Amino acid sequence: MRPVKYKINLLPSEKETLEKLLKKQSTPQNIARRAKIILLTDNTDKSYTAIAKALNILSCDITKWTQRWVKRSDIKDAEERLQDNPRSGRPSEITPEQWCQIMALACEKPENHGVPITHWSHSTLTREILKQGIVETISQSHVGNFLKRLNYSHTAVSIG
Repeated sequence: MRPVKYKINLLPSEKETLEKLLKKQSTPQNIARRAKIILLTDNTDKSYTAIAKALNILSCDITKWTQRWVKRSDIKDAEERLQDNPRSGRPSEITPEQWCQIMALACEKPENHGVPITHWSHSTLTREILKQGIVETISQSHVGNFLKRLNYSHTAVSIG
C-alpha cells in the first residue's frame, strides 16, 4: 500500500468543527463531502482509494482536498478551508454604483422616461440604461439575470 501524499492530523477543535458542519442541515453538500474527506483521512492508515470507495467518489478528489487542507493551514476557519478556489474570468466592468442606478431605474415607471408602456421589459430597460449612459454596454440577458438574482418581479413584457 502506498503512503498517503498529504497527511492530515486534525486538532481536536478542527475535528469538532468539521463534525458540527456534517450535522448542520444548512451545510452545502459539497462542503459536507469535503468535511467527510478530511475527517476520514485524519490519522488513518487507509488508502485514498479505500476512502474514495467508501464515499463513492474518485481518489483524485481525496488527493485534491487533502492537499488543499494542508496548503491552507494558515486559514483557521475550517469551513473557509473547504471552499472552492476563486473562479477565473473577467472581473465585472459595472460598478456597484451603476448597479444601484440600474435598480433605481427599474423601480421607476417607464412613462416617467417617455416609454409608452406600463412595465419594463428587459429589452426596454436595457435600451433606457444605455440611453441614460449609466453604462456603455450591457446585454438584455445581463440585465435580466441581475434582476432575477434580486428576485425583482416588477419587470414584465411590454404592452404596446
